[in-house]
Amino acid sequence: MTARRVQPPTPADVTNLLRAVIDPELGDNIVDLGMATGVTVSDAGLVTVGIKLTIKGCPLRAQIKNDVESRVATHPGVTKVKIDWGEMNADERAAVMTRARWNAKENAPATQVPLNTRVLAIASGKGGVGKSSVTVNLAAALASQGLTVGVLDADIWGFSVPRMLKMSDRLEAKVVEGSEKPKMIPNQRAVGKGLLKVVSTGMLVEDEGTALMWRGLMLTKAVEQFLKDVHWGDLDFLLIDMPPGTGDVQMGLARMLPRTDLIIVTTPAVSAQKVAIRAADMARRSFLRIAGVIENMSAFTCEHGTSYPLFGTGGGQNLATEIGAELLGQIPIESDVASGSDSGEPVTIAGGGQAAEVFRDIAKKIISQTVPANEMAGCSARMLETVTLSLGPKPAK
Repeated sequence: MTARRVQPPTPADVTNLLRAVIDPELGDNIVDLGMATGVTVSDAGLVTVGIKLTIKGCPLRAQIKNDVESRVATHPGVTKVKIDWGEMNADERAAVMTRARWNAKENAPATQVPLNTRVLAIASGKGGVGKSSVTVNLAAALASQGLTVGVLDADIWGFSVPRMLKMSDRLEAKVVEGSEKPKMIPNQRAVGKGLLKVVSTGMLVEDEGTALMWRGLMLTKAVEQFLKDVHWGDLDFLLIDMPPGTGDVQMGLARMLPRTDLIIVTTPAVSAQKVAIRAADMARRSFLRIAGVIENMSAFTCEHGTSYPLFGTGGGQNLATEIGAELLGQIPIESDVASGSDSGEPVTIAGGGQAAEVFRDIAKKIISQTVPANEMAGCSARMLETVTLSLGPKPAK
C-alpha cells in the first residue's frame, strides 16, 4: 500500500516557522524585522524564502541560512529549502534599526540606579564645548539644593571629573546589604546640605596621566559595570558626563538606561550647533527624551560691562528651536569657571559671579521639571521598586 503523501505547507505556515529564526545581533525574529521578504511553495514541497540582509556581506549570513533551513525543514511536507538573498535599501535598514533600538529599550537590563532617580546625560556632538565643566557645576548646583546627586564620568578616555571635583581617591569595593558580591562604592563629597557621589575611570588608575587604550566594546562594558556593579544607593539625580559624539558608549547607555534624558551642550558658533544636532538625532533614534540645550562660552563681559561674543551668537537658541527643546541657559565666559575646574572647586561651590548664577538657575529649572518622589507613590516604576526592596534579594538556586 502506497504511503499517503504529506501536503506541502502554506506560505503562512512557513512564515510562522520563520518567526523562530532570530537575528542574533538585532535580537528579534526575521519576520518582524522585515528580513523575510516572501515565501513561495511548489506542489512538490520546494520552499523558496526571500531573505534581505542589512548589508550584503553580513557576517551572520551563514548562521541565518542554517537557522532558516533547519526551521522550515521541520515541516513534514517540505522536500527542499531554497533562499533567495537580497540586501536592504537605506529606508529598510533604518526601519530595522529603529525596531531593534525599540526592542532594546523595552528590554533594558537591571542596574543599581534606583528607579526613581532622574538620569541626565550631558552630551555634545563634538569635544571642546565644556561638557565636563557643565556636568560638575550643574551637579554641584543640584546638590547645594539639599539633593543627593550621582556623577558618572562616562568619558572613559578623556576623564576629567576627578580633578574638577578634587576627588582622586581610588574606588573601593565591599559587600553591601542585599548583595552577595562586592560592589564598588562611589567617592562622596558633601555640598551644603546635599551630597555628590562620583564614579570615574580616573578613580581606577594610578594617576590621571595614564592612557586608557580601550576599544569600543571595552568602553561599553566599563559603563555597564558602573551601572550594574556600583552601589549608588539613594539618588535624586544621576548626571552622566558623556564622551563627545554618537558612538558605542552613547548607544550602550540608551540600551542600559532607556529612561535617560539628554542635555545637549553647544557653543554659540554655528559650526558647533550643526555638529551638536547629531547628538539630538542620536537621542531621537534611541527613543531618549531631550531635556534641553545649554549654550556654553556664550559671551565675555569686561569690567566696563561691555559684552563680547567671542564665539559668535545664536547657536544655542538655534539648536533648541531646530530640535524643539528648551534653551535652559547660556553660560558666560568667566575665568572663575576654568580656575574652579583646575582647583577642584566648581564655581557653583566656590563663589558667585554670573556663570554660577546661570548654573543655579538651570538647576532650578531641572528640579522643576522633575516629579517629586512623594508624587510617584502610585506609578508603576515606584511600585516595582517598593516591591523589589520589600522582597529583598532572590534566594540562591
